[in-house]
Amino acid sequence: MAIEESERQLSQIVDGSPIPTFVIDAEHRVTHWNQACEKLTGLSAGEMMGRADVWRAFYATPRPTMADLVVSGAIDEAIAEHYQKFSHSALIAGAVEAEDFFPQMGGEGRWLYFTAAPLKDSTGNLTGAIETLQDITAQRRAQAALEQLATRDGLTGIANRRTFDEKLGNEWKRQLRDSRTLSLLMIDVDHFKLFNDAYGHQAGDNCLQQIARVLEQVVFRPGDLVARYGGEEFVVILTATHAQGAGIVAQRILDRVAELAMPHSGGEGGRVTLSIGIASSLPHPDTELESLIAAADAALYQAKHAGRNRFVLDQTTDAAQ
Repeated sequence: MAIEESERQLSQIVDGSPIPTFVIDAEHRVTHWNQACEKLTGLSAGEMMGRADVWRAFYATPRPTMADLVVSGAIDEAIAEHYQKFSHSALIAGAVEAEDFFPQMGGEGRWLYFTAAPLKDSTGNLTGAIETLQDITAQRRAQAALEQLATRDGLTGIANRRTFDEKLGNEWKRQLRDSRTLSLLMIDVDHFKLFNDAYGHQAGDNCLQQIARVLEQVVFRPGDLVARYGGEEFVVILTATHAQGAGIVAQRILDRVAELAMPHSGGEGGRVTLSIGIASSLPHPDTELESLIAAADAALYQAKHAGRNRFVLDQTTDAAQ
């Protein structure tokens, strides 16, 4: 009688909750699947009740839900195999919380935050688990948008100066630790003020956007970075790359910009061109990061005064040869 009453109360709580909730028993079979869960997953209670494969409502291939892991008494290492970012609830004994992205849900996928807690009878024996879910897709997208604003350049969409400074500092430390050469390209659009004066700022913005696309197409290794340094200046970080390799990348950039053939009445040959300064360094404890930036900037200055539309390799740093 007490068991029936407990079951009735659980049904009232779950079925009446506006929060997507399901319950599984000790054999991992679904015993409750409320209307909010139906709306979230698109699967009715009739389709899910009694099934031991609750994963099918959330994943394309078999994997345990958090409720399954709670019922199985999974240790932290086992939970981490499926949900890297999880935590134990500070409010509910034995409950585990996590969030995950579900690509097959809602067309474009959904982010869900979920909590699974054990269910026990009056003697303390495990009888199942209850899991609640919260759709946090809107929050995650808003967070991603804020991160985009904080790390990306608003005009070109590539990394901004802040991201560049952080990345360069981290890579300097990493290359120092691994004894690998770090190369830096400083890039400037030749006679850009004249371009803006002749064609207008909207055309100038379009010019910068096209150059940013070229940089992204040429520099595509995961560890490298393309960023807008400011105004008409761009920078490229090439990890584990010596000066010769950086020179090859620079020439590819010049060639691709030439292929764009953007008209520029005040430019070299009547088209938009770039000047590029390259500095390479094998970081060691006695050198400063600023020396790499200064060397690349000096090489850029030399490229401009040598006639523009070219790259110049710095010859002062220890990895210049």
